Amino acid sequence: MKNLISNYVNTFKGLSKEVWWLSLITLINRAGTMVIPFLSLYLTQSLNFTLKDVGWIMSFFGLGSVVGSWLGGKLTDQIGSYKVMLGSLLLTGVLFVLLQFVTTFEEFCASIFILMLVADTFRPAMFVALSAYSKPENKTRSVTLIRLAINLGFSAGPAVGGFIITTLSYKGLFWVDGVTCALAAILLLNVLNPKKARVLDEVKNDNPVSVYSDKIFLVFLIAMMIFGVVFLQYFSTIPLYYKEVHYLSEFQIGLLMGMNGFVIFALEMPLVKWLENGRYTKIGLMIFGGILLALSILVFNVTSWSGILVIGMLMMTIGEMIAFPFSNAFAMESAKKGNQGEYMALYSVAFSIAHIFGHNSGMHLVEEVGFETTWYVIFALSLLSGVFLLIVKKAKKKS
Repeated sequence: MKNLISNYVNTFKGLSKEVWWLSLITLINRAGTMVIPFLSLYLTQSLNFTLKDVGWIMSFFGLGSVVGSWLGGKLTDQIGSYKVMLGSLLLTGVLFVLLQFVTTFEEFCASIFILMLVADTFRPAMFVALSAYSKPENKTRSVTLIRLAINLGFSAGPAVGGFIITTLSYKGLFWVDGVTCALAAILLLNVLNPKKARVLDEVKNDNPVSVYSDKIFLVFLIAMMIFGVVFLQYFSTIPLYYKEVHYLSEFQIGLLMGMNGFVIFALEMPLVKWLENGRYTKIGLMIFGGILLALSILVFNVTSWSGILVIGMLMMTIGEMIAFPFSNAFAMESAKKGNQGEYMALYSVAFSIAHIFGHNSGMHLVEEVGFETTWYVIFALSLLSGVFLLIVKKAKKKS
């Protein structure tokens, strides 16, 4: 047991203190955006919006994320990641507080668009900073640590958010969200000052390649966007499937989703460390992760036994733990040949676009053709993502 704990702790060694600070800032920021999981409830119960209204608001949510990710990359290349992260955190805090005073449908669409635009400028800037503060051999594990922080934030946020709503109402939630963003900004200001922080992998490119002319990277982004559409079903159509077909209670669904976070927290870093030391390519590992995600959905049509849901969740979780860190590391590696902010912005945009279409298309498919056919369609999409990754792998081998 002692050796097991020692080996687990060793997987975190070698990462710079700046990466640890960046992870803590991300944890505070993600835990702070606790209003997001309760947004649909707030809109329907407190503001009496219809489900159709909520659908449109979530579309503006996704559009804001797309524009914010793109803008964040542009600004990062022009003024640096530090200023973009600091400005994003401070402005997001103010906007979260102001959001509680918005009451009409049109105002909320505009407000959520602006909020997500400002909030998601943080993502590409954070990835560029993470790349600068990580040694080349530690980049994948640095990304994994950030993912752990995000998962912990998303796990703690809703729990704390539910308590705040019960004791302080939704208004209190907006205030707490604003304050936590401000706290993350203060922490950034004190511990990641560019004059004091150690830059371990500074990339200076006098003749940067435009991301839009990098055909291999663009094909990779298409693969990631499709992968994102498939992955997001676990947060929209699949919980519905748990409820309507297998008659799981909200508590049981929560346990299944919680298992995902627990397994990631316990195993992702050791798994990534082990895979890094192997002979596998990043693209090969992404393909394998995608296969596991595809099979995790296909198994729903194999049997009506409810235990298959646990097996599916475990397969998806392992696939996620493999695909996401290595896809992120691949994007950061590719970004060295161009403007890093531009590259990491498009990487973030790919998943933002998946948010716009993933939930909506899945719901429409279920309504039109039922769950069984939907899972076959989603499985086919997974295979299509794999085909694009194979094209990338072949092109990388040639170049």
